[in-house]
Amino acid sequence: KVNNIAVTVMSTFRSILNSSVIIHPPGFYIIGFQSFPFISAYIIFLAFIYMLSVVFNSLLIYIIAVNHCLHTPKFLAITNLAVIDLVLNTCIIPSMIKVFLIKDNFVPFNLCLVQMFVYYAFVTLESYAVTILAYDRLIAICFPFRQNSINTVRSMLCIISTSWCFGLGLSTFTTSSMTRLSFCNSVRVFSYFCDYAPVFRLACNDYSLQWSAASWLSVLLLGVPFVFIFLTYMCILGTVFKMKSLDRRVKALTTCIEHIIVVAIFYIPLLVIFSIGFYVKVVEPDKRVLSLSLASCMPPCINPIVYSLTTKEIKIRAQAIFRKNKVNGKI
Repeated sequence: KVNNIAVTVMSTFRSILNSSVIIHPPGFYIIGFQSFPFISAYIIFLAFIYMLSVVFNSLLIYIIAVNHCLHTPKFLAITNLAVIDLVLNTCIIPSMIKVFLIKDNFVPFNLCLVQMFVYYAFVTLESYAVTILAYDRLIAICFPFRQNSINTVRSMLCIISTSWCFGLGLSTFTTSSMTRLSFCNSVRVFSYFCDYAPVFRLACNDYSLQWSAASWLSVLLLGVPFVFIFLTYMCILGTVFKMKSLDRRVKALTTCIEHIIVVAIFYIPLLVIFSIGFYVKVVEPDKRVLSLSLASCMPPCINPIVYSLTTKEIKIRAQAIFRKNKVNGKI
């Protein structure tokens, strides 16, 4: 009887010990796009998008940096967006080229966490950067006489710094929580990178904390900024419709065109994808991965083009640079 009790106690202790051991695999295998027939062509297309993104964002940053008259809160916010766009696409597209074009789909565990951290930190920063640009438009249109005292370079730097601290801190918490999970079953991640939810669903212990973090991340990443932008434009429209001059109304709304396009490019695809996934429930995995990858990779390329073509100050200085290079080339 004593022996039976001892065996039972030892068995219970062993099971508790085993459940408390954290098992981290050497790495994960990225296996998205399994049934996608033209994956190589798609990755080559993304490589082209990446090159355009690097060129246009670098050019935008250079134009603003070398022209002191563009060192204003608005263009500081645009520079912030361009830097984030550069890092975001650099985090994702070269990795996709390695995984799906070179066919090297193994990602070491620590590198997987680094990629996860960078991606979610900079997607969060992208969302907040678009929100900061909405704030800039709100002050410029609704408080034109107090704009220079409210929206200064110093205050804009404080707002941008706060957004970076919050975005990096949020991503640090969510990514570090992954180290508490054990992966003793599958290490095959069905996505286009080391995505947060597809990875934690592979865990063989409780991942309720990670599930809650993912839910709150979605709210803080998309919900709160989108609501703020929506309310901002309600205030802007209210102010515009109070203007007596039609020319002033048109001029005020014209200054918002580039920002509205950027908001639409960033938020609409993500909101549509998540809404379809929530209400329809059944979405083919490859279509979901394809949609999310496009929604992540396209905005960083389109944003600098939008601001370069629709912002008069940037367009004039970009044309001056090209004319100067053309003249130097002839000489």
